[in-house]
Amino acid sequence: MKTRSEIERGDTLADLPPASPPRAPDAAGRPRVAIVDKNPMVRAGLADYIRRDARFAVADVVATGGEFIDLCFGTTCKVGVVGWSLPDMTGGDVLATLKRRQCATRVVIYTGDTSPRVLRQAVKVGAWGFVSKGDEPTLLLESIATVARGRLCLPYIDFQSLEEDPLESLTAREKELLAALAQGWTNAQIAARIGISGNTVKYHLKNLYDKVGVKNRAMAVALFMSSGGEVG
Repeated sequence: MKTRSEIERGDTLADLPPASPPRAPDAAGRPRVAIVDKNPMVRAGLADYIRRDARFAVADVVATGGEFIDLCFGTTCKVGVVGWSLPDMTGGDVLATLKRRQCATRVVIYTGDTSPRVLRQAVKVGAWGFVSKGDEPTLLLESIATVARGRLCLPYIDFQSLEEDPLESLTAREKELLAALAQGWTNAQIAARIGISGNTVKYHLKNLYDKVGVKNRAMAVALFMSSGGEVG
């Protein structure tokens, strides 16, 4: 099980939204939990699993980020369990919208994509919790309980690193390769242009992906562009 940090709101991460009055519990005093995920099986499974825990009440179950944002302002859900990849937006988009509109609902990101890039983005835009779909299910319940009490529940992370540019760790050759990817070059074109073999290109790209926490060239290019990289 991952080591996780529970941090009092206000102790760190000044860019996270300030604490706001908590949403009302249900009639039995339990925090109300909303669920949003693109997969209907995941939604049904989460709803059933969370309902079985007497500490919580399931308020709503929806498929899209837009629906979740609407219900956050129309119901009394205290905690939202939110997937990262939704049909209409990402979990990061959901968090950014709730932060901008100063919504009191606290979000636990529940995702199969646990790359440093996703964790970094989630924390920076206001996630209260972050749980992998590969973790033990009980960890999600404990994260919801912790967040409902007004405390962050996140994997251990060096918070200072959140402000660092992940591209700074790349070598000059890796930055050159990343810029070539952004221009749409194939591996064969990169090899011919730089004067290395195709296998060497693959080796460098794998190291590049591992360093910046992405899985493929499309994600690498997206990170390059979002970090201010320019296509030559």
